[in-house]
Amino acid sequence: MPFVPHTEADVAAMLAEIGVADIETLFDEIPPHLANGSLHNVPAGKSELAMLQLMAERASLDEGYTCFLGGGSYDHHIPAAVWDITSRGEFMTAYTPYQAEASQGTLQLIYEYQSMMAALTGMDVSNASVYDGASGLAEAMLMALRGNKKNKGGQILVADSVHPNYRTAARNIVKNQGIELLPLGLDASGVIDLEQLPADAAPAALVIQQPNFFGRLETVDELTDWAHARNALVIAVVNPMTLAVLKPPGEWGNDGADIVCGDGQPLGVPMASGGPSFGFTCCRQSLVRQMPGRIIGRTEDLDGKIGYALTLQAREQHIRRGKATSNICTNQGLLVTAGTIYMSLMGPQGLAEVAAQSHAKAMRLRQALLALPGVEPLFEGAHFHEFALRLPRPASQVIAALMQQGILAGLCLADFTNDLVEDADHVLLTAVTEKRTDAEIDALVAALGAELQTEEQA
Repeated sequence: MPFVPHTEADVAAMLAEIGVADIETLFDEIPPHLANGSLHNVPAGKSELAMLQLMAERASLDEGYTCFLGGGSYDHHIPAAVWDITSRGEFMTAYTPYQAEASQGTLQLIYEYQSMMAALTGMDVSNASVYDGASGLAEAMLMALRGNKKNKGGQILVADSVHPNYRTAARNIVKNQGIELLPLGLDASGVIDLEQLPADAAPAALVIQQPNFFGRLETVDELTDWAHARNALVIAVVNPMTLAVLKPPGEWGNDGADIVCGDGQPLGVPMASGGPSFGFTCCRQSLVRQMPGRIIGRTEDLDGKIGYALTLQAREQHIRRGKATSNICTNQGLLVTAGTIYMSLMGPQGLAEVAAQSHAKAMRLRQALLALPGVEPLFEGAHFHEFALRLPRPASQVIAALMQQGILAGLCLADFTNDLVEDADHVLLTAVTEKRTDAEIDALVAALGAELQTEEQA
């Protein structure tokens, strides 16, 4: 049966009561050119059994592979306790904690999440998450435009080394609000070219990703000070796992970044064929009232007992729409729960060990792959746990061949960008996490070497 509460009789009674002929008449104020029309590509409905069988079949397609995928989603180990606790009914089925008196457990968990994210990024404040890292960047841009009192210009510099999907999503969200995104080019080593920073630029903000999309490490201190000298705010896009060993954005340059955003997927969230995940946003105290999403506060009641509540609620349902900071600030509560439990279980030392192992194993694999004939580095210099290599044949062909051997070797750079890198279809972007064993790393090297040798002989 369809899960629709209104029967045809209910609909007919409603239409008769308000005096209209049909449902379409209810929406006749919508201009015809904005109407979607028929949805020809929507498949027919399926029974619950058929739907479960289809989803199980698709889920099985991800099984049995050794994963070296990256590009924003990483195959880290997730302790069993993370989702055992997250899947409890109190968390799994909980909705937005509007009633504080009935939601103290959820509110406390989100408060602890905010505290850990603020500590990890070195910032003053964290919100209770947004949809994902890409939309988080767009929200950070809007924050910067609202909050930069010294520079009301509508221009934001965005490094070409920022994830292409993030740049596209952010542009689609902010382009209709009078914001101009200006590209910032890279040097031969795949990082922002300090020599070509525009001397006469007066942007409202500068966006830096660390590590960047290619796995390289940016000169964040110099970039942060350059931006602040021009009254521009600094927006840091970061992988939270790396902050266990890298300098937190709050300590970049002389004064630190102003806004930090990114994707929380590395913190206990499975790759799950690309989603879902959660985005995080942190900032300095002076920008807290520009923060989208929810913020949980801790207080005491008249009896001195600790309590938690939603605070600084700047959503359109709480204040006038024109004053709202965002209307897409979902809690993403279930994923945040997993992230909170993951960070609590791992602790600072555990996170640092995961990051250090990921880096060490990535550098071991990179060195071994560069020893293969015809394989060259796309960029020289320091990397974290992700790197790009230029292959002597199309990367998509190599990826397909290694999939037949149960290895997900990485991503073809041409699937993300063709305008930044020459022959992007020959570039393989590979990531390594603490999960990858020496045997798995050796197997990738051997398989790739054999595949390239076969091509050379052919």
